[in-house]
Amino acid sequence: MKICPICRQTYSDDNLNFCLNDGNFLESASGASDNAPKTLYMDPPRVTDQTNWNQTNFPPTAYTNQSQMRPPQTGAVAFASPINAQEKTLPIISMVVGILAVLIGCCYGGIPLGTGAIIVGLIALNQQKSDPGRYGGRGMAIAGIVTGAIGLSISLMVILLSVIK
Repeated sequence: MKICPICRQTYSDDNLNFCLNDGNFLESASGASDNAPKTLYMDPPRVTDQTNWNQTNFPPTAYTNQSQMRPPQTGAVAFASPINAQEKTLPIISMVVGILAVLIGCCYGGIPLGTGAIIVGLIALNQQKSDPGRYGGRGMAIAGIVTGAIGLSISLMVILLSVIK
């Protein structure tokens, strides 16, 4: 049997360590000390001056071993995210279609493929400009635009040379 020293509530369950009314430690009703483990109290955290801190400059701390080295918690919760979380579908499509436009430019295929590569590349650049955290692949979009323009110009030159002959 255990008893709360504050509210004098008695409990018959010997597994309880805290009073259900006020949360204080329970004592043995017989007055003898029991062998139940008590909660450990830790010292309060030390007071530091945080006026000159920034995200990359943490205060020096003496650690006992390397596994305890962690930056201080700031209160913000960081969620794990994939490394390549940016969407790069349109830039890849633009670049592939642009390369095909260059390769098929002599067979008049550069006109539709080159035009498509330019349009898809411009859409990809606009998406990347509006939300750079979500969309990536700026270099691939530019490569798609350039190769699309080259494929389109090759097809137009082939048409122009065939009309002149």
